[in-house]
Amino acid sequence: MTVALMWEARAVTGRGEELLAWARAQELTPGPMRRETFRAPQDRVLVITWWDADYDAVLPELPDPDGALVSRAAHRWRFEPVPDPT
Repeated sequence: MTVALMWEARAVTGRGEELLAWARAQELTPGPMRRETFRAPQDRVLVITWWDADYDAVLPELPDPDGALVSRAAHRWRFEPVPDPT
């Protein structure tokens, strides 16, 4: 089974590049099958990791950044794939 973990945080205004660099520097051990990093307006950063694991497996996740870097706590979600109807 595959599970996707999403992590999203919003930087303090003007510190989006710093949050992006921080997120990219976070190593996960063991590493995921796949990892993608995105940015959006309002200094938001999103990281999605894919794992070969059950939905409720204990997996490494990105930690919370230093409170002075973000304007709110990071949000986290888990998703499992849904087959396309045919």
